[in-house]
Amino acid sequence: MVDAKKYPAPVTNPETAAFWNAAKEGKFMIKRCTACGEAHYFPRSICPFCYSDKTVWEEASGEGTIYTYSLMRKSPTGPYAIGYVTLKEGPSVQTNFVDCDLETLKIGQKVKVVFKPTDGAPLPFFTPA
Repeated sequence: MVDAKKYPAPVTNPETAAFWNAAKEGKFMIKRCTACGEAHYFPRSICPFCYSDKTVWEEASGEGTIYTYSLMRKSPTGPYAIGYVTLKEGPSVQTNFVDCDLETLKIGQKVKVVFKPTDGAPLPFFTPA
């Protein structure tokens, strides 16, 4: 029997607590600036586009498209893939790709968020849709 992969618990702080609490409910959150209208990820209280502090939490669809990726074949823990996903809502997310045949990943491929358990809040990753 193969042991399930164990993921480290995320480090939280007051600024990101709402993100991790929503992840526990299976919700993927982003922030949107009410001053300029831009959505951003990783959620933070200051907009990276206009530097306003007028940001609000918004539940994202969890759907996106692979923008780019790299397949790491030589790793002590086995092969894995990392890359960027452009969310339906606009922001790009750096992530790992899980629960798939890594050899079949393609730029432009549709993906969806999947949460993996930790000893704390679950971590968001992406898998083919």
